[in-house]
Amino acid sequence: MTPVSLTRTPLLLCPQRHYHARRIYYLSLEFYMGRTLQNTMVNLGLQNACDEAIYQLGLDLEELEEIEEDAGLGNGGLGRLAACFLDSMATLGLAAYGYGIRYEFGIFNQKIVDGWQVEEADDWLRYGNPWEKARPEYMLPVHFYGRVEHTPEGVKWIDTQVVLAMPYDTPVPGYKNNTVNTMRLWSAKAPNDFNLQEFNMGDYIEAVLDRNLAENISRVLYPNDNFFEGKELRLKQEYFVVAATLQDIIRRFKSSKFGCRDPVRTCFETFPDKVAIQLNDTHPALSIPELMRILVDVEKVDWDKAWEITKRTCAYTNHTVLPEALERWPVSMFEKLLPRHLEIIYALNQMHLDRVAALYPGDIDRLRRMSVIEEGDCKRINMAHLCVIGSHAVNGVARIHSDIVKNSVFKDFYELEPEKFQNKTNGITPRRWLLLCNPGLADIIAEKIGESFITDLSQLKKLLEFIDNETFIRDVAKVKQENKLKFATYLEEQYKVKINPMSMFDVQVKRIHEYKRQLLNCLHAITLYNRIRCNPSKSFVPRTIMIGGKVTCIPDSVHVCLRGPGCGELQLIPAADLSQQISTAGTEASGTGNMKFMVNGALTIGTMDGANVEMAEEAGEENLFIFGMRVEDVEALDRKGYNAREYYESLPELRQAIDQISSGFFSPRDPGCFKDVVNMLMYHDRFKVFADYEAYIKCQGQVDQLFMDPREWTRKVIRNIACSGKFSSDRTITEYAREIWGVEPSATAIPPPNLPRN
Repeated sequence: MTPVSLTRTPLLLCPQRHYHARRIYYLSLEFYMGRTLQNTMVNLGLQNACDEAIYQLGLDLEELEEIEEDAGLGNGGLGRLAACFLDSMATLGLAAYGYGIRYEFGIFNQKIVDGWQVEEADDWLRYGNPWEKARPEYMLPVHFYGRVEHTPEGVKWIDTQVVLAMPYDTPVPGYKNNTVNTMRLWSAKAPNDFNLQEFNMGDYIEAVLDRNLAENISRVLYPNDNFFEGKELRLKQEYFVVAATLQDIIRRFKSSKFGCRDPVRTCFETFPDKVAIQLNDTHPALSIPELMRILVDVEKVDWDKAWEITKRTCAYTNHTVLPEALERWPVSMFEKLLPRHLEIIYALNQMHLDRVAALYPGDIDRLRRMSVIEEGDCKRINMAHLCVIGSHAVNGVARIHSDIVKNSVFKDFYELEPEKFQNKTNGITPRRWLLLCNPGLADIIAEKIGESFITDLSQLKKLLEFIDNETFIRDVAKVKQENKLKFATYLEEQYKVKINPMSMFDVQVKRIHEYKRQLLNCLHAITLYNRIRCNPSKSFVPRTIMIGGKVTCIPDSVHVCLRGPGCGELQLIPAADLSQQISTAGTEASGTGNMKFMVNGALTIGTMDGANVEMAEEAGEENLFIFGMRVEDVEALDRKGYNAREYYESLPELRQAIDQISSGFFSPRDPGCFKDVVNMLMYHDRFKVFADYEAYIKCQGQVDQLFMDPREWTRKVIRNIACSGKFSSDRTITEYAREIWGVEPSATAIPPPNLPRN
């Protein structure tokens, strides 16, 4: 199959109705696209035709699919969300573009050697990428360093170092609607005169080698999830994608008609009516001062007018409430790298603080809390504050998270401009996460309710009629068992690990982080192990506990599935019986893995955190295994003071588990291996693992009880699937479109290229 190659921007393939519509620009430092072949065949409705054609050639389509490299240009939830959003925007017929960086090396490949994680570089472009088309004709300059000159003609940023941004376009097809949008990723190239001074001084070789300094900008994805690393290269990446993208947006805005490169529009009055920029977290926050710089310095727009245009154009999505994840760049770094942007940020902050001071006279503490510039030994720029003041809409990604954003993280800003703040609960694309990854389940659903659920997931509600239908209960259980057998076979073939496919598949797949509390899962595994040792003749529900992530703290006594490059979520999720979503209440912004497991027929054990709250609301709390502290309980415990030792001393099974870990029982070759883990849990645990241990263990007992009644378990599974419709990214994007971007999605497929258009 020849992939669609874009020789023009997506409006060529988009409906005529978009010609005068607002274009959506989704800016993200991460797009976790994964593999493209199967996804494209599904969306174009070509799976059977391709399968047949490949078979006729004597080839195997599944083998072909396995050869494709993963485009792992993201860390986790944020990057995968961006990929789901691109799929939904195309499926909903929006004139939308994804803009990011074409990292040469994506998220590292992982191997587990002697129980420790070993990282390997992800050289995903080694054999080229058939889905992308380089567009050298749209290459753009990006400036760094230099100095600012204030002249009678205006402000000039001069003596800069230039890096070129080369665009690569990847087609993003909608589902069977003949719409193809574009994801444009920028790659850094050194200009031919890069470091020419050195060359002129005679060191030609050194000058050529120094080209790497420029091209390093798009070399590698920073592998930090929910953690801010204030490195200059990362700031360069953030400005690089913003500067190139804004030039592209403005070029497109200025063109009078599609495909024309002659600038015709010179008045920016209508810019916000034609352009919507969505900032995926604070990483593209520099869009705000960069758009101001272009409007004021280059296009000579009046400052106040430019500020109004910028605010009406930009909107900001917040993805985390963890303080260590918030971007706070040193002023000194900005001064050197982006001197003009620093001036603009200072001026914007002054305007903002003048307004706050006028509304709250004498409230110096409020000014300090709301400033974009944080004073201290190292002056810093708070990028989240910059996003809030420079956007017309600010949203969280689940209702509980948006409430925390309003009542805690941005409380002062919410009091100032409550109308700015919204909620947009995350979603997942049903094309990839149901149709593609679980065809067996998709087929039996389609038999009962038709295929319209593929583009309207709320149709799954119709399955509630079949909750007591014995045939359907049997079919759902059969599909799950087939998926489990398939996964067990895969695990044995690839990793020589034999598991019991009749056991409960108990799965926690997500980035390893203290707040996600994989350690709580480990403590349950150890508790089960101790109970089995204590009563070997007693009957226990067999479990296979699988934890995806690095596993240095998981004892040898637990059979663990390691997530390697081939052992992906697409195979594991359809096979899971139990989905673990056990973060401390108030720490997980939303989660999307929870939604993937729900729609694929796993039951959830979880806290009232992130989107779990809305999942429980949709399916009924009694149809999930909800345990532990709520947000208000966590806050009360913070006020009282969390003392881990109290729980350690009052809960014998917890004490036994901790003593075993501490003594080296699970690491006899290195008895001190987990001392730091125990020390953290006992004295420095911000996420209060012990406080939820007792409730968690008790709740896991309820899981065992239900699992022993397969019919009742499957009835709950059907109810969960039927109530998962809200968690489609189509619903999420429809809300963004109507409530933030001011555009209307369309379910109408446009005529294919071989048919005439109206």
